[in-house]
Amino acid sequence: MKVKVILSAIALLCVGFVAQAQSDIKIGYTNVELLMDLMPEMEQIGADIQDYQTQLQTSMQTKAQDFERRVQSYQQAAPTMTEDARAEREQELRRLQQEIQKAEQDAQVAYQRKLQELLEPVQQRVFNAINSVAAEHNYTHVFSEAAGNSPILLYTRDDDKFTELVLAKLGIQIPANPNN
Repeated sequence: MKVKVILSAIALLCVGFVAQAQSDIKIGYTNVELLMDLMPEMEQIGADIQDYQTQLQTSMQTKAQDFERRVQSYQQAAPTMTEDARAEREQELRRLQQEIQKAEQDAQVAYQRKLQELLEPVQQRVFNAINSVAAEHNYTHVFSEAAGNSPILLYTRDDDKFTELVLAKLGIQIPANPNN
């Protein structure tokens, strides 16, 4: 009988600790993409990255047009060229084509690097605001509702306004209908 009473007391004590631990948990969720989209800097970043992409495309088009001119010139001159001269020009054209392919890959890497460079300060501001709001409002966990393969919070109270709190911290007013 004493053993049952002791085990019951231990079980009640454990349930009490679990209940206490659960009451200390406060989970928030936010939409990082929405926060980023509403940052005032994003319009300028969009324009800057579009300009940069246009510069890269113009450069690649110029190289491609130059290559096409050289191919056409070779095709016109090939019938009158010696075998060695044709082989030399064909090798030169293959080398140019490889250079263009490498330039395209380099341009893609440069574009991604530039985009990250432009976004990094804004991302840092958003994440600093999220951390600040979470600390100020005693959140223990905050999930992104657009987290891809990361865990997604399936339930939260309708009155959880974490995104609005972060926007207020950033000094941004949420539009009437943010999904449009």
